[in-house]
Amino acid sequence: MKLGVDLTSGLNRNLTAWKSSSDPSPGEYCNAMDIDGDPELFLWDGTRKLWRTGPWNGQHFSGIPGTTTYQGFIFSFVNNKEEVTYSYDIVNQSLVSRLVVNESGVLQRSVWLAGNGGWNIFWFAPMDQCDPLSTCGPYGACDPNNSPICECLQGFTPKSPANWELRDGSDGCVRKTKLDCKNGTDGFVTVSRVKLPDTSNCSVDMSMNLDECKAMCLKNCSCTAYAGAIIGGGGSGCIMWLSELTDIRLYTDSGQDLYVRLAAADIAAAQSHGSGHAPIAIIVVLVLVVLLLVCVGFFLWRRKKRRRVMLGATSLSDQNISEEHFEGDDLELPLFELGNVAAATDNFSILNKLGEGGFGPVYKGKLGDGQEIAVKRLAKTSVQGLDEFKNEVVLIAKLQHRNLVRLVGCCIQGEERMLIYEYMVNKSLDAFLFDKEKSALLNWQTRYHIIVGIARGLVYLHQDSRFRIIHRDLKASNVLLDKEMNPKISDFGMARIFGGDETEVNTRRVVGTYGYMSPEYAMDGVFSVKSDVFSFGVLVLEIISGKKNRGVYAHSSHLNLLAHAWSLWNEEKSLQLVDESLGYSFPANEVIKCIKVGLLCVQERPEDRPLMSSVVLMLGSDSAAIPNPRQPGFGTRRIPLEVESSSSKQDSCTLNSMSVTMLQGR
Repeated sequence: MKLGVDLTSGLNRNLTAWKSSSDPSPGEYCNAMDIDGDPELFLWDGTRKLWRTGPWNGQHFSGIPGTTTYQGFIFSFVNNKEEVTYSYDIVNQSLVSRLVVNESGVLQRSVWLAGNGGWNIFWFAPMDQCDPLSTCGPYGACDPNNSPICECLQGFTPKSPANWELRDGSDGCVRKTKLDCKNGTDGFVTVSRVKLPDTSNCSVDMSMNLDECKAMCLKNCSCTAYAGAIIGGGGSGCIMWLSELTDIRLYTDSGQDLYVRLAAADIAAAQSHGSGHAPIAIIVVLVLVVLLLVCVGFFLWRRKKRRRVMLGATSLSDQNISEEHFEGDDLELPLFELGNVAAATDNFSILNKLGEGGFGPVYKGKLGDGQEIAVKRLAKTSVQGLDEFKNEVVLIAKLQHRNLVRLVGCCIQGEERMLIYEYMVNKSLDAFLFDKEKSALLNWQTRYHIIVGIARGLVYLHQDSRFRIIHRDLKASNVLLDKEMNPKISDFGMARIFGGDETEVNTRRVVGTYGYMSPEYAMDGVFSVKSDVFSFGVLVLEIISGKKNRGVYAHSSHLNLLAHAWSLWNEEKSLQLVDESLGYSFPANEVIKCIKVGLLCVQERPEDRPLMSSVVLMLGSDSAAIPNPRQPGFGTRRIPLEVESSSSKQDSCTLNSMSVTMLQGR
């Protein structure tokens, strides 16, 4: 397949979306080449640019660094006097792949799974909050792993500090010090691992090397930055930006170097901040390295001798995780001695008790080094606790994400089984959300930040982690909040790993919490990533309304929050759902968008619910088209054949926010 412009005939090949899934007439969105400056592909909504690939750097598009890892495809880019085109070929001719722009404005690469007889989304864009064009404005850089996601480049400061504090970086940044081109005192600071800025207004010279590019940029008073055009073979070519730098994105372990022009004063500030007293720093670093090596060696020796956690000693639950998922992996965790944990919690004092679930009690503690921890202690009376313990140790030890709770270690001594987590000073979301006084502390910006954070955590679990993981018990009490109110998904005792070719699983052992369970899971034991999507939708509506999804709403005569929200949506009165504690201090359009997304997630049929990756896109973009929701799964009178969870109680199943266990069907 080939996209781009034939310069001899004027033929422009692009991808255009259908108007709808059932109407193949041309829609609003298309993916087409822009040949101004350094050519790159853009996703368009009519005449408005939504997303871009970045320029081709000889190996991949600057904004799609993962392309080089796609072993099944060969990508190529041609830029000469006859054509400017991008194309791809498939290595394995038995593989069927397609690249489309869907009716919602999402560019998707899919592959056909012969075994399942369906299309699987291999890659898509826009993918996250940093993908929409110029999210952080001129001279702002977007990092999806930071909070807030926008930061100014060195030598720049927010143009609108007030908006910046409200996590709106779209105004971008301005220079701290004006450039002084005439006196020749300007210089450059290196910004590493970036998606190169929008190249629509830049100058390209493929005959120059990087030093020549720098000299040419200094001579041109309009030049704001430069970079190498080709990154392979030692680098070659020159790109010079002749206006503001927009749509910069930061990567963790990929991207390119960008050399940004700064005034002499800002260059000096950057150098003093970065390198200060170099000789002294080198000596200090060498000493620290030696000490670190000694400490690491001692630590490894101690851990090997006394603190090795051999998870293989106990067989894993067949219903949760099998050993084959981790064959050959080293599942080591810091192993805490019982005496140290007891000392940290004041011998498990009732005063340090944070709460209790089916797994057992949770205590606050403080280690000898001052680190605060939360200790989850397996109760001897817990029926499912041992399986959940194994599940949680194996899973969380393998997961690393800013929106998942971090496991510090565990304690396995005698009959004691304990999990040690980082302590979350603000405890769980439900403690704020459903408390009249505390809910007032959750302004709309905080609620929206929590919604997006939970969504990003689920995207990691469903598609970005080493394994595809279904949480199965997502609810307000299982979302913890750190001191900055960042959400952390917790409690993986009921989680399930999916195999590479699994899309859904049927089980007679239903676990989770009524009110958050999807209808197909609660009634028939069928679960998939769409089960978590349903739970997320319930949680979104709870966060917006400040109400639990249970009970009868006196003013609506509906059974639960979902039915109430659906009724208000159909009556075009959705804003009446908003928590009264917010007053009128919220952006109506953003709230309505979140309500719409929440209703999409709780639709009755799982195939109608969006993937969490699409949810993140819809939440993070003002331009993404959001389809209208269909009727939610309100619940039913049917009872599952067998339901279990970490709860030790057997209350009525009409209490749809409780976790239920071992209920027999009648």
